[in-house]
Amino acid sequence: MRGKRSKQYRKLMEQFSMAFGFREPYQVLVDAEMVQDSCKFKMELEPALQRTVHGKVKPMITQCEIRKLYAKKNEPGVSEAIEVAKTCERRRCGHHPDEYPEPLSTLECMQSVVDPKDQGENKHRYVVASQSQEVRRMLRIVRGVPLIYIKRSVMILEPMSDESAATRAREEKSKFRAEIKATLGKRKREEKDDNDKEDEKDLGQAKAEEKAKKKKKQRGPKGPNPLSMKKAKKPQATTAGTAGAPPRPSKQPENARPEDEARTDAPAKRKRRRKNKASGAGDGADGAAGADAADDGSAD
Repeated sequence: MRGKRSKQYRKLMEQFSMAFGFREPYQVLVDAEMVQDSCKFKMELEPALQRTVHGKVKPMITQCEIRKLYAKKNEPGVSEAIEVAKTCERRRCGHHPDEYPEPLSTLECMQSVVDPKDQGENKHRYVVASQSQEVRRMLRIVRGVPLIYIKRSVMILEPMSDESAATRAREEKSKFRAEIKATLGKRKREEKDDNDKEDEKDLGQAKAEEKAKKKKKQRGPKGPNPLSMKKAKKPQATTAGTAGAPPRPSKQPENARPEDEARTDAPAKRKRRRKNKASGAGDGADGAAGADAADDGSAD
């Protein structure tokens, strides 16, 4: 349990440091009753405070509180408390004995030191170590005041009050929003720069391509514009049966020879039809007999 509590106290003081600007050595305001109880429980005040807040401390006591100890110096155990109080730094509260013959109460004195203008703000960043419940109840309203007290020989650091927690939440939200705005603005600038670079790169590539095209183009005499030229007229086709029209010459190939032309002028020969061999042989024999008979008749 002791290790867990120590870890919680360290985390709590880190939150006070981040939200309200606490720094080492921490200024710890102690009252007369806190000094007496530390001596009663045989507890060294400064080392115990250091263990509680996990850092170096500067114990401080007001003039009114040390006057209360001197007023009780004849009581048993108070002399030891006075010696411990002398080791603490004296915090001037402005309540001089000439103006205030009797020291002010712990509540009034602590309030005048921690929050002199009643603005609810711990301007000088004091850590208050007090055994008075009224003092702690009053200081919970003030933003950013760590409170310490002793209970059964154990020094306890109170959790952050509701007012301090709300102030811390507002501060964190404002920082988060500011960071988001800065990040968005940075992204927009980066995107704009990237777009400008890409545009410049594309423009450079286009110029390089135009230069390459100009170099490749051959210079020489230009031909006529095909759109401004007059179209050639097509020859009109004549019908074959029109009277008085000259006959159309027959088309002949370019490589035509004179023999081919003569052949084309001569009438076409009639082709002989060839018969089969058997029928041809019988026809030949009959022809031969007829020929012999004709010869005999002529002889007679």
